[in-house]
Amino acid sequence: MRSRNARMQGLRSCLGSDPAGNLYVPRRKAREDPYRLAPGIRCDWTRFLRLVEDALPQGTAGLTDLEKALTLVRGKPFGGRPLPWAEPHAQEMITRIIDVAHTIATHRIPPGPHHDLAAARRAITTGLDADPTAELLYRDWMRLEAAHNNRTGLHTAVTRIQQVNRDLDCSLELETSQLIEHLLHHPNTAENTTR
Repeated sequence: MRSRNARMQGLRSCLGSDPAGNLYVPRRKAREDPYRLAPGIRCDWTRFLRLVEDALPQGTAGLTDLEKALTLVRGKPFGGRPLPWAEPHAQEMITRIIDVAHTIATHRIPPGPHHDLAAARRAITTGLDADPTAELLYRDWMRLEAAHNNRTGLHTAVTRIQQVNRDLDCSLELETSQLIEHLLHHPNTAENTTR
């Protein structure tokens, strides 16, 4: 109990108070009250969700906000080793990050008004930093390298996903195997493979 109280006091001291003097970690009024942060405290994940939820319904008009949301992501949620209470949150975060990265890649890889391979590469890299086993993003990576006519990059992506699946002791998804076969044997039709 003393240790928890000392830690809460330390946290209260570190975070301080807002300009009006209200503590960012308010004191409890009663012993049974939960510890909480002040209502104005937000985190990157809150901002990420707000950007994504506003941007996704806009289609390609929301790409800039989706890309802005991904700039808030730095590696695996909770550092890749979440405490048991955080594991479901970490999985939800990873799923959303992969979805946003894939959405950006889907719009940025094909030729057209939103074509931007550098933006697609940033999104894919951010997604794979959050989950290096996301096969969907490896397919996006392969499509990106094919669109860039980068055979070496394509082979790197193929080798990496094959190694990931060997480490996981599982087979490639059928769509991934078909995409690899198509891109390696029909490199000039890469623009027809973006889905």
